[in-house]
Amino acid sequence: MVTDPIADFLTRIRNAQMANHRIVEIPASKLKKRITEILYDKGYILKYKFEEDNKQGVIKIALKYDLQTKVPAITDMQRISRPGLRQYAKPADFKRVKNGLGIAIVSTSKGVMTDKEAKAQNVGGELVCYVY
Repeated sequence: MVTDPIADFLTRIRNAQMANHRIVEIPASKLKKRITEILYDKGYILKYKFEEDNKQGVIKIALKYDLQTKVPAITDMQRISRPGLRQYAKPADFKRVKNGLGIAIVSTSKGVMTDKEAKAQNVGGELVCYVY
């Protein structure tokens, strides 16, 4: 049993990129599916597919690499709010990630979204992770 499924999600992607894998499989949940959609929309992953099985389902993610240098599109992913220490922020308190080059994923009362979308809708929430 995993105590922090989001940290496990980020670690599986990190480990797959370090091993130069093309596809990574992750156990599904609603939050993980939404984070995967955000990563796809922002261009950090190539494509994804949700597969249903008799249990919770699986997310298959095709990782994105540079064609010439084989460098992954995701440089780093950091878990901010964790089960032992939750981190919440108001829209005015959102910090720029890597001087605006990265994104922060925020879980708000209106759903999971990026920090820029949350700021535009003027809602705060739990800072899930930074991706750059």
